[in-house]
Amino acid sequence: MRKWCSLLFVSMIVLFSSFFVSTSNSDAAANKAQLIIEAKKLIGTPYQYGGTTPQGFDCSGFVYYTHKKVGVILPRTSREMYKEGAYVHKSQLQPGDLVFFDTSKSTKGVSHVAIYIGNNQVIHAVYRGVKIDSLNSSYWKTRYVGAKRL
Repeated sequence: MRKWCSLLFVSMIVLFSSFFVSTSNSDAAANKAQLIIEAKKLIGTPYQYGGTTPQGFDCSGFVYYTHKKVGVILPRTSREMYKEGAYVHKSQLQPGDLVFFDTSKSTKGVSHVAIYIGNNQVIHAVYRGVKIDSLNSSYWKTRYVGAKRL
């Protein structure tokens, strides 16, 4: 009887703890889905250097703003954002991951950030405004630096 009670107790603890892990994972997925919804609402917003509002965004201002809308506070610049989170291989990208590029002609390193939305696409603020682009485009493919998961 004692052995059976111990086994039942351990089984309940495992079941109970796995419930919280699953809830946490589903909460994270819901948060990423909401992030992408918020980002897509801003398609067409004009580009503004240093911009952090729906009146105009630069790349990191856009990522900063959309994450703040879902309760995640990030550093303000793409270089600082690149220091956050865990490295993700390009083949393992998931919606909501941050994708970094080197678009600067004068300095090497991270100079642009976008949000991965799935299907090899990112949403970001570029000189034409907030838009969706393919990671396979000749421009973005050659400037890819890496990706991070928060």
